[in-house]
Amino acid sequence: MESLDSKDKQILDLLQQDAMMPASEIADQVGLSTTPCWRRIQKLEAAGYIRKRVALLDRARLNVPVSVFVAVKTNRHATDWFERFHRMVQDVPEIVEAYRMSGEIDYLLRVVVPDIAGYDAVYKQMIDRVDFADVSSSFSMEELKYTTAVPLDHAPTR
Repeated sequence: MESLDSKDKQILDLLQQDAMMPASEIADQVGLSTTPCWRRIQKLEAAGYIRKRVALLDRARLNVPVSVFVAVKTNRHATDWFERFHRMVQDVPEIVEAYRMSGEIDYLLRVVVPDIAGYDAVYKQMIDRVDFADVSSSFSMEELKYTTAVPLDHAPTR
C-alpha cells in the first residue's frame, strides 16, 4: 500500500479523532460495509500508516499540567555521548518528546511535570547522567493548540 484513496484518508481521519471508534461506525461514515472497512484498517496498520492506538490522558487530572521546553546544547558529538543521552531520554518518563535539531540548539525536549520543583528534579537527573554545554528551559504559559492528528492532505493518493 504505497498510496491512499479518499476512503483510506477518511478512515485515518476518523481514527485520529477516536481510535476506539467501532469499525461499523467508521464504515457508516465513509460509505462502506463493515467487513471491507475493517480490511482497510488492517491494511493501513500492516502498511505502517497506523503505528499504534493510544489513549490521550488528561495531564491536569494526573498532576503533570506543566510543559517545559528544554533546549540542549552539547560540545560532544560522539556516539558514546549520544547513546548516554538517548538512554537518559528513554529512562526519564517526564520527557515525553525529544528531537535532534538543526541550528542553534542540538536537542529539544518537552517535559511534563507538576510544577517548577518537579522540573528541577528532572533537570538534576539529566545533568547527573549526561554532560551538557548548555541547558535552557522555557515554561509554557498557555497551551494554544495541542493535537496528535497529522494533516492528511499531503499523503500520496491514488
